[in-house]
Amino acid sequence: MTDKKATIELGWNFDNSYTTLPKSFYSRLSPPPVHSPKLAILNESLAKSLGLNAEALQSTDAVAMLAGNEAPEGAMPIAQAYAGHQFGHFTMLGDGRALLLGEQITPSGERFDIQLKGSGRTPYSRGGDGRAALGPMLREYIISEAMHGLGIPTTRSLAVVTTGESIYRESELPGAILTRVAASHIRVGTFQFAARWCSIEDLRALADYTLQRHFPEIETEENRYLLLLKGVIKRQAELIAKWQLVGFIHGVMNTDNMAISGETIDYGPCAFMDTYDPATVFSSIDVQGRYAYGNQPYIAVWNLSRFAETLLPLLHENEAQAVKMAEDALGEFSKLYHSNWLRGMRAKLGLFNEEEQDEALIVGLLNMMKEHRADYTNTFRALTINQPEGTVLFGTSEFTEWHEQWKARLTRQPEDIEAVQQVMKNSNPAVIPRNHRVEEALEAAWKEGDNTVMERLLAVLSDPYAYTPEQVAYTTLPAESARPYQTFCGT
Repeated sequence: MTDKKATIELGWNFDNSYTTLPKSFYSRLSPPPVHSPKLAILNESLAKSLGLNAEALQSTDAVAMLAGNEAPEGAMPIAQAYAGHQFGHFTMLGDGRALLLGEQITPSGERFDIQLKGSGRTPYSRGGDGRAALGPMLREYIISEAMHGLGIPTTRSLAVVTTGESIYRESELPGAILTRVAASHIRVGTFQFAARWCSIEDLRALADYTLQRHFPEIETEENRYLLLLKGVIKRQAELIAKWQLVGFIHGVMNTDNMAISGETIDYGPCAFMDTYDPATVFSSIDVQGRYAYGNQPYIAVWNLSRFAETLLPLLHENEAQAVKMAEDALGEFSKLYHSNWLRGMRAKLGLFNEEEQDEALIVGLLNMMKEHRADYTNTFRALTINQPEGTVLFGTSEFTEWHEQWKARLTRQPEDIEAVQQVMKNSNPAVIPRNHRVEEALEAAWKEGDNTVMERLLAVLSDPYAYTPEQVAYTTLPAESARPYQTFCGT
């Protein structure tokens, strides 16, 4: 245990409210030390927002904390228990290679989980070694920070440290530990664990804790558990719409990967779509396309239905009445999602007011994009900067007709062209973390020890709506390949 003075200098200010829950929800333990921890990358701006001393975090003692070799004063490392449906099959899970150090209380009074990912075996490891490789940890760092730049609720990455040890997957790989920051790590799967293996009193304790932490405005309401369900549904409808609007594919939307807070969590086989196609799948293990881009809204409501099932004993003492309450709440998801998606698509096309035919205009563009294999991000970028010739749709009779319809639609609103362009710039990212650019950065970082490629990419992704000259090079598409791009569950 490090001394209190060092903790104060670093800025750690831990609370451990999760450990007030019944002990079945977690296991206390200390991670096994690693051989030779070294800092690979530090998110200095995030550190400062958390109230941490970014310079001091680069010291030997601080890096040892980020590796799990020492615990900061006030930290209480735990592995959290949860369950989940993985590709539709229910199983007991838990933090198999992660430890929650505690909750950092920021100078503004906000509360964030600080978790070490890849820190070693836990009681939930199920035979795994509990470790992680450098490449996947850097990948989560890049993608999660890109999502933050896009304005999408997400866990974030504070640091990655190398361990000085090798791990063995298909080959020998350098080990690493990611420090993840989250509003919390309470998942749909946490409630599934409580409903299956704990008492109703334990389930109620978890629900009350979740209300206090994420929905304090409703924690004293008489029907607070129904409002909890509705609140989670609302946040997920907003989140999934944001994913769809930028072409993000999570890749493994298991119930244990759906956070109650409404943040994107667990960046495993995720990726961003290039060519527009609702059937797009990148994950090597999603052979049936369960988690394809176009399926994400449907999987979200499926997951939320599993969440609702866990709350039935708290919704009403009469089971039939509880089921009716849950079904009514779940019935709102599609309306909420569609409203968020349509509002976002209107903004992507510079539409301020609403007309009945707007959705047909939007769907018409998407259908053309699919037919002509147009790039999703670059098509909207071309429209935003008034360079329609920058998309493969240009020159086709369908696009010419559509473009005229769109321009006519823009004249039926009072906003001028400058306002239209500004709302489009604010809604259409000029850049996304293109898969080939991410792979390029990772290749340089973990194979060659060169972080400059990754640092340039992160700088560009930090403000994706800037439309700067520096971003143009990052809009180019990958070279044609006979093999489709695949992602893996390395994170």
